[in-house]
Amino acid sequence: MNKKLLSLFGLKWNPFAPGIPTEAMHITSKMEHFCWSVESHLIRDGGFALITGDPGSGKSVAMRLLADRLGRVGEVTVASIDYPQSGVPDFYRELGDLFGVQMRPHNRWSGFKALRERWQAHIESTMIRPVLLIDEAQQMNPVVLSELRILSSTHFDSRIILSIVLAGDGRLTDNLRREELLPLGSRVRTRLSMDPASRDELLACLQHLTKSAGNASLMTKELMNTLCEHSAGNHRVLTNIAGELLAVAAHRESVQIDEKLFFELYPSPGQQPKRSRRKASS
Repeated sequence: MNKKLLSLFGLKWNPFAPGIPTEAMHITSKMEHFCWSVESHLIRDGGFALITGDPGSGKSVAMRLLADRLGRVGEVTVASIDYPQSGVPDFYRELGDLFGVQMRPHNRWSGFKALRERWQAHIESTMIRPVLLIDEAQQMNPVVLSELRILSSTHFDSRIILSIVLAGDGRLTDNLRREELLPLGSRVRTRLSMDPASRDELLACLQHLTKSAGNASLMTKELMNTLCEHSAGNHRVLTNIAGELLAVAAHRESVQIDEKLFFELYPSPGQQPKRSRRKASS
């Protein structure tokens, strides 16, 4: 959405776009507690943290928020995996790139040793574990997850040298129940479950997004309630519908979005859109 259309609504940014500033995100009490737990304990003690939920429930938002907050913690190294689907060799190459360790393609032991030495040196100088963030972790090969578990601890598992945050949908939870991954599942120290949102939670999110973007009256109260009732407890569904309404309202140069526009674009079952009825009568 261009600046001209944003100014039409008095908005600093599109409140329903995926890339809103982190300071504009709606933070629930559960999300706040999870971030506090990672900041206060996980980066100092190491180990695994887990974010799970259905697609569109807000896992990636939680990861963005966590990455931003950890980035403001002095001396902590935060890295994120871009290609969770990789096999073990490519996974090591990506870790080497992230942590500045040169990898030898035909000598995995050398890479294994170099990474652990890099992390241990970081801990000795800062007393804080490096953090590895992995979104879409349900895509990870179980062999890679097992490798990561072994890589992240030393001294017969008594010294944890890396903090890992995994985020994924229900497939990740199912994967961690596999026999070969039970040792990893037992090492998860803190969890955030992104359950389907209630109507009140969706409404609070919608109000926060519009207010933080600069126009708390962008939508009528009736429309906000209607959106929350039609979003099936899913934040992505909520913002996708709201984003489409905003785009159409901008095209029409409306100053406020109301229920009339919603029911024009999303008619009730069995109800024909107005455009179809006019075509039929012509």
